[in-house]
Amino acid sequence: MRRLLTRAALYRYAIRNPQFHGGVFISNGYQGGYRGRRDQRGPSVRVNERIRVKEVRVIDEDGQQMGIMTPQQALAIARERGYDLVEVAPQAQPPVCRIVDFGKYLYEQKKRAHEAKKKQVVIEVKEIKFRPMTDEHDYNFKMKHAREILADGNKVKATVRFRGREITHKELGLQLLDRLEKDLADSGAPEFRPRLEGMQITVIFSPKKEK
Repeated sequence: MRRLLTRAALYRYAIRNPQFHGGVFISNGYQGGYRGRRDQRGPSVRVNERIRVKEVRVIDEDGQQMGIMTPQQALAIARERGYDLVEVAPQAQPPVCRIVDFGKYLYEQKKRAHEAKKKQVVIEVKEIKFRPMTDEHDYNFKMKHAREILADGNKVKATVRFRGREITHKELGLQLLDRLEKDLADSGAPEFRPRLEGMQITVIFSPKKEK
């Protein structure tokens, strides 16, 4: 009697025997799932024949305006000069296209994006916690730490936390944050007045901008 194989058993058999597929042997190898498929997606930038609008505004390889024409006319000019036609501003009316070497265009775009990323400044908000009865030594240590954070270009979130009935003396927390604002005046300034949030009062200091 022929042995009946379950679907799982067939799959395992196909993995061990690459030429087996669907109950038959094939000569060009088993490629299940997405193996062997090429990515059919084109580039995100429309180029040459993929530009299918009615008309475009054209800029030549030297950056000079060539006026408005059909994509077919613009592409013919680009091909005649040994370049591609690249859509650089699809949202414009009409869309703007440049006559340029597409490979060089992609390289320049990648390089420009890399340079922009290097110039990005990431600002962190670092929290420093106080108690309403913070002693002098602890206060000075945390105040100096806050000054260092601001000097590095980051923000400081100063928090005074209360416990139990301490919340009835909110003025102690406000006085501490007012003192902190004065001590940090040469390094930063508060973005807003101290806020009561549940059982704590908070304020955020931003570093002073260099003139």
